[in-house]
Parts: sequence; structure tokens; C-alpha cells
Amino acid sequence: MDIRSRKRIWTAKYAFLNAAYYAGFCTVHAYAAVYLLSVGFTNTEIGILLATANVLSAVAQPVFAAFIDKPGILTNRRFVFASIISIASLVLLLMFIPGYKPAIFLIYMLIYTIQFTYQPVVTALCFEYQSAGCDIFFGLARGLGSASFAVTSAFIGRLTELHGVKVLLIADLVIMALSFISILIFKKPASSPVSDTPDTTAVSHGKENKAHNNIFEFGRAYPAFMLLLAATVCFFFAHNMINDFLIQIIRSLGGAETQLGYATFLAALLELPVMALITVLVKKISPNDMLIVSGISFLIKTLILVFAADMLALYVSQSFQMLAYAVFVPASAYYVSRHMQEMDQVKGQALVSSAITVGGVFSNLVCGRILDVFGIRAMLITGSVICSIGVMTVIIAMKKGVTGDGSH
Repeated sequence: MDIRSRKRIWTAKYAFLNAAYYAGFCTVHAYAAVYLLSVGFTNTEIGILLATANVLSAVAQPVFAAFIDKPGILTNRRFVFASIISIASLVLLLMFIPGYKPAIFLIYMLIYTIQFTYQPVVTALCFEYQSAGCDIFFGLARGLGSASFAVTSAFIGRLTELHGVKVLLIADLVIMALSFISILIFKKPASSPVSDTPDTTAVSHGKENKAHNNIFEFGRAYPAFMLLLAATVCFFFAHNMINDFLIQIIRSLGGAETQLGYATFLAALLELPVMALITVLVKKISPNDMLIVSGISFLIKTLILVFAADMLALYVSQSFQMLAYAVFVPASAYYVSRHMQEMDQVKGQALVSSAITVGGVFSNLVCGRILDVFGIRAMLITGSVICSIGVMTVIIAMKKGVTGDGSH
């Protein structure tokens, strides 16, 4: 089989895995507030639930990554298997329990936690398989994951408005079945040809390839990366604020669940062309510069909502997803792959996801309360201020000569 055919096959398999994952991410994450509001939760209670889930996943991601990085029984693929089965089991439980809020709180929190926890492992799988010689067009496959999110959101929003939130649970089960099939067929061959994809391999910087499992040792080895993590927390405070409370923002502008579906469809669909082109762009523009562009776009996206008066402004804000989230995700993955030792890369991917979830923690705790007490505008202004701090931090990290990980 020639190189081009191999790349198409492995990219298709990885795209299927991403499509299934991000369809599930849509129903669990984007529609969390819709489901929880319908079963009697307040905005503050939703914020506490999501914050708790984010804390758990932020802790779990690097812990499991450290185990996966070590030779042993726990691999990326097995961890994905276990996560899918766990989510499906919890969704079934949620379908058949009575409307008892403490039980719903616990079960939904676990579903949300697991969904977040295995996200960096899906990313790490790509780079693991590329290192083994399996040619995967990462940007295209990840972009198709976003397209899957978009299509799922467009259909689910309308169906939920027509038939109620039970649609979300049924969709979760169908998606977990597809996820199981996708990881079942995504199996690394016993022997693979050498990859011809040089831009995804780690840069050793002349150092011995050893793992840095202690967080302080890790920070000394990669100081610019640690600043990037701080900026990531700020960006995703604003990003999660918008996503988790988007239905409330939309209702304040006169929309409903159908418009929620359209808004998330637009944002996710626009991610596809950027992510598909990222493999080409990363050869011309460094991941460092891409991360700065991404941070500025997160800020613009949030500021537009501060001054929004109608749904058109919200759609314009959502369009900046193509330069914010759509650039950040692949750029951060390439940053880790280029600037970290091979034995630190799963941890690096996991720490980025942990920073994203920590941003979600602060967002959920702060924004739910601000929304209940002070309203939408105060919440959006808070997100804008914090996001601007992230922009300044990422510029310092990427441009001001912080040494230690090759990013100077």
C-alpha cells in the first residue's frame, strides 16, 4: 500500500474516533445547562456541579497520563475503552433513577468528569500512532471532530426543544456505541512503516529523553509551557463561561434551544477549515505565534458579547471560534509535540487539558453566582477582564525569551 493510501486510511479511522468523541462532548458539555435546568437546578447549582467535575478531571488527567506514560498495562487505547463504557453505564443509570437531585448531581458530575478526562488521551493517541509510523492528518481529523460537534448540535437543539431532555440521554447512548466501535477499529498494527510526517515528532533539544514526573521538575524543564498553562486557564475561563451559560445568554437576546443549536453549529462548523489547514499552516507559522493569535481571538469573541444587543451579534461572536478554539487546540498539541521530550508528551497534552478544565472550574464557580446575582452583562465583563490577562501572559511566554523548552 502506498503512503497516500495509508494516510487516508489512518486519517479516516482517527477522524471517526474524533467525530464520535466530539458528538458526545456536545451532548454532555454544550447541553449540560439545558438538561440540568430542566430537572430543577439553579444557575448556582449548575456552576457548582460543573466546577466540581472540572476539578476532578483537572486532577485526574495528569494522574492517568503519568500512568500511561510509564510502560505497563494502562495504554491510551485501553483508557479510552474504559471511559466509553463508564459513560454509557452512567447514562443508563441516569435514565432510570427517579428525579432525585443529589443522585442526578453525582451521576452527571461523573459523566462530565470522564468525558473531559479522556479528551487529552484521544489527542495523545494520534501522536503515539504517528511515532509508530501510522500516517494521520491530525488537523483534518480533529476538524472533522468539530464538524461532528456542529452537526450534532444543530439536530439536538431542535429535537430537545420539540421532545424534551430525554433526547439528550438517548443520543448519549447512541454516541457511546459509535465511540466503542471507533476505538475498536483504531488498533495499532504490530509493525508499521516509518512515518513521513516530520512535523509532529518531538524535539529533543540535545537532552536525554527522560520523563519529568515531578511537577516542579517538569516546570523547571518547561518554564514557557507553565506560563502557557496559566494563560490557558484565563482563555478557558471566558470560553467555558460562554459555552456553559450560552442558553442563558441566548434567552437574554430573545432566542431559545433552536438558536442554541444554530449558534453551536456555526462555531463548530467554522473550526473545520482551520483545523484541516493547520498541518500546512504550522510549517509557515510557529505554534507559538498561533497561540498568541488564538488568545486575542478568545478576547474579541468575549468582548462582542459584552455589547451584544441581538442574535446577530452573538453569531458574529461565535464566528471567532475559528481563530480562537480552532487554532488553540491543534497549536497547543503541536507545541507539546515539538517542545517536549517524548516521555513527557502525554503529560503535556494532559496538563493543557487540565488547564482548560481549571479555567472551567473558576468559570463555573464564579459565573454561575454572578449570573444569579448581577446578571449576564456583569458575567461577560468579568470573563473579558480575565481573558485579557491571559493574552498578556501568553505574549510574555511565547515572545519574551522564556527559556527551557525551546520556545525562545
